Amino acid sequence: MTATPDHDAYIAAASETFRPLLHGLRAALARALPEADEVIAYDMPGFRIDGTTVAGYAAFARKCGLYVQPAAIAEHAEEIAAAGLTSTKTGVTFTAKNPIPDELVEKLASASKRALAG
Repeated sequence: MTATPDHDAYIAAASETFRPLLHGLRAALARALPEADEVIAYDMPGFRIDGTTVAGYAAFARKCGLYVQPAAIAEHAEEIAAAGLTSTKTGVTFTAKNPIPDELVEKLASASKRALAG
């Protein structure tokens, strides 16, 4: 995907299969981080508080990803695994067949915010 000016343009440029997932992910992040500004950083949509990106998301050819602080992934590792999702140190990937639950998105975003706060 090419660089885009905002979340709407990013989602519109994504695969039609992933657009509903990205809309849902954006909404869940906005609920969890109401004080955050929506930004595009590193060609990915993200949510920034006080100049620091707390969470970001992306669409790829075969999957989507949610990116948060490593402490958030560690804190919710069991829930991520129980949902049948794959995680790395800073991200969780998911597909249209196995989307990330909104509740888990909100927990990860909140934990990422806490990790950055100290």
